[in-house]
Amino acid sequence: MALEIPGFTHVYSGKVRDLYAPDGRDDQLLLVASDRISAFDFILDPPIPDKGAVLTQLSLWWFEQLADIVPNHVVSTDVPSVVAGRAVLVQRLEMVPVECVARAYLTGGGLREYRADGTVSGIALPEGLVDGDRFDVPIFTPSTKAPMGEHDEPMSYDAVVGAVGDARAAELRDLTTRILARGNEIAAERGILIADTKVEFGVGPDGELVLADEVLTPDSSRFWPADQWEPGHTQPSFDKEFVREWLLSTASGWDKASGEAPPALPADVVERTRAKYVEAFERLTGRTFA
Repeated sequence: MALEIPGFTHVYSGKVRDLYAPDGRDDQLLLVASDRISAFDFILDPPIPDKGAVLTQLSLWWFEQLADIVPNHVVSTDVPSVVAGRAVLVQRLEMVPVECVARAYLTGGGLREYRADGTVSGIALPEGLVDGDRFDVPIFTPSTKAPMGEHDEPMSYDAVVGAVGDARAAELRDLTTRILARGNEIAAERGILIADTKVEFGVGPDGELVLADEVLTPDSSRFWPADQWEPGHTQPSFDKEFVREWLLSTASGWDKASGEAPPALPADVVERTRAKYVEAFERLTGRTFA
């Protein structure tokens, strides 16, 4: 349910974020991160306490670490008190119609695609790779940007070129892989591996790419504890993979193939998920989450 925010009009709600337009201007948006959590294209119940604040504060920290690589959409963190800590005022951009994904390790959807035909987003990979194997350098594995409720599908690089042109496709590939590489340089010093990440770009008024939405958070990335990394099986994580694993376990009683909505998350899963998000924030930033 959208909030009533004086001076702003609600314009859109996604799985996690709500957008509000400042009254009287069309060049900015208020981006509010809720505590909603989604998995397998369903919004789950109940929400995860403080999740929106963690995502917002962690993204702001990462924007600072990446400022020399790419500009970002943040205008101000001075926002109405009702959404303080979980919202930012941002530029209104024309969003690029591609989900920009980079992978430093083989896992998740990339692993499933590799097992099916030996490729990920059209990139041929060596034989014999296993879950958790690291690539020599991050690879660009984009996907379609499907409407809410539908599945994103892997895209080849040629398909990205067809959608945005040669020069823009090369820029998207370069920035996405550089963001993941820089993220891993920083995270490794804090005992975390970033297996993969999804980033969003918009086009600024001068035609430049601008990093938007969130960046290198537990919702958009897979975070693994470095001291437990062991290729050959699913890795423990600091992100919502924990929720996905519970949903797929016999404990949930949910049949993913049924198409029915998942059951409510039990209290211990909610509590442990919140703890994982907070731990990721504190380990990466060195700050205490309040």
